[in-house]
Amino acid sequence: MDPASARSRIDFNCDMGESFGAYTLGLDDQIIKSITSANIACGFHAGDPAWMRRTVALAELQGVGVGAHPGFPDLRGFGRRNLAASPSEVRDDLVYQIGALTAFTRDKRLQHVKPHGALYNMAVENDALASAICQAVLEVDPRMILVVLAGSRWVTLAGRMGLRTAREVFADRAFDADGTLVPRSKPGSVLHDPHEVVDRSLRLVTEGKVATITGEIIELQADTICLHGDTPGSVHLAAALREAFERAGVELLPMGRLLAA
Repeated sequence: MDPASARSRIDFNCDMGESFGAYTLGLDDQIIKSITSANIACGFHAGDPAWMRRTVALAELQGVGVGAHPGFPDLRGFGRRNLAASPSEVRDDLVYQIGALTAFTRDKRLQHVKPHGALYNMAVENDALASAICQAVLEVDPRMILVVLAGSRWVTLAGRMGLRTAREVFADRAFDADGTLVPRSKPGSVLHDPHEVVDRSLRLVTEGKVATITGEIIELQADTICLHGDTPGSVHLAAALREAFERAGVELLPMGRLLAA
């Protein structure tokens, strides 16, 4: 075993609670067994109060870190369409969503906040939106961790505002040469081959490197790695990733414990 791999530690997160009413999306009760942190939809892009309560309870039962996954108010577009929301609107929408999910937790406290979809991607490039998201987290509970894209200037901005951040990479998404995610509208943006997903994820965690969609090797230092729950075969992928991490000597910890260590 590579000594560097044996010393590696990572949080494994997944987006969850994205069902709505009678419609079920994802296999949360199975994926939860493989992950260490759950990003739970708060009713704006997906989810509803009943699913929020149910998913929080599931995560707490499994000892998985609970986080809010707030997004744009866009159920029809699943939060993946860019909206022309002002920074103040974004701040208020996030305070509302984070506060709502917090109320369903046993201890009335969340481990983290991870913005969803288009809001996350826009904030990577838009400092005003990134600042508004940081302000919302600070307003609700400054002890929470904000999940941000590894290598982005958002990491520095949030740190200057006094927030703890978890730098995130993605197991099942392709990267551009600048470290941003390839838009879902482009072919090859989502990876489906289990062997490719596992191999690149191990390299990201143990070496801090990943091959971009155009073949360049870039460096990305991460605290947490995400697998999307709506990716086809996500249950198998989640289990395969956890097994591969453990086999390589990578320690899996909820991001709250990982960053406190």
